[in-house]
Amino acid sequence: MIKKIAAITMARNDEFFLSRWVEYYGRELGIKNLYIILDGTDQDAPKNATGANIIKLPHTEMSRIAGDKYRIGKISDLANELFKKYDVVIGCDSDEFLIVDPDAKKTLREYLSELKYKTTVSGLGMDVGQNMKTEKTLDTTKPMLAQREYALLSTRYTKPVVLFRPARWGSGFHSVHGANFHIDKNLYLMHFGAVDMEMLVTKAQRRGPDWVNHLRRRGNGTINAVTQKHARGERTIKIARIMQRIFRPIYAFDKPAMFGLKLVVHIPTRFKKSGV
Repeated sequence: MIKKIAAITMARNDEFFLSRWVEYYGRELGIKNLYIILDGTDQDAPKNATGANIIKLPHTEMSRIAGDKYRIGKISDLANELFKKYDVVIGCDSDEFLIVDPDAKKTLREYLSELKYKTTVSGLGMDVGQNMKTEKTLDTTKPMLAQREYALLSTRYTKPVVLFRPARWGSGFHSVHGANFHIDKNLYLMHFGAVDMEMLVTKAQRRGPDWVNHLRRRGNGTINAVTQKHARGERTIKIARIMQRIFRPIYAFDKPAMFGLKLVVHIPTRFKKSGV
């Protein structure tokens, strides 16, 4: 049976990624099943969000920690309310895309409808970055995965973004309170925050010249990794999934661990079919 699935995100000053989020999840789940919380009454939804559910909240300046708790609280409240009419709820940042392995030959909605997890499930985290030696500035009119070949395997983005019953996420969707952690064999959570250096520079410019100089001088951790490290093949992706399924940090049993390994991999070519 195909289940009713909703997707939630919350964004501020993020038109590029938010429009891509709408395009992808709208195609996979249906535009009417998207819920976008805009952080600020001054914010506008992307042009392609017509038909989605838009919620505008007043923006309040907060510390990063307080802001993260505030945002995840609002999203968890909405998710729990949506379970009155949905079977499954996805929650993620606007630069994160939950993708089913194309080899499974199923849409995201079809695949999640078949899963039997009690509370939550995660995809393997892949932090996509620009290789500064071989990849050009992103063409924003084309799919991102058509232009990027490398990702850093990251426990930070192996997030339990899918809920099968009412529950509460921890800050940044990195955990679900009181729930075990499961990583599905065919799901990947791809993060695109470091997909383009010039985008990062533009974002840093809003914070001042010191931030730009720091970024130019020190670079970005993900971009540095995919530029400098040897990229491994798909066998490494499978090994990383096994490690993250088995190992947990002593301080956080509800999160995956990989002993600090920073493994860069070639993104399998078949993922370009996702259109992300």
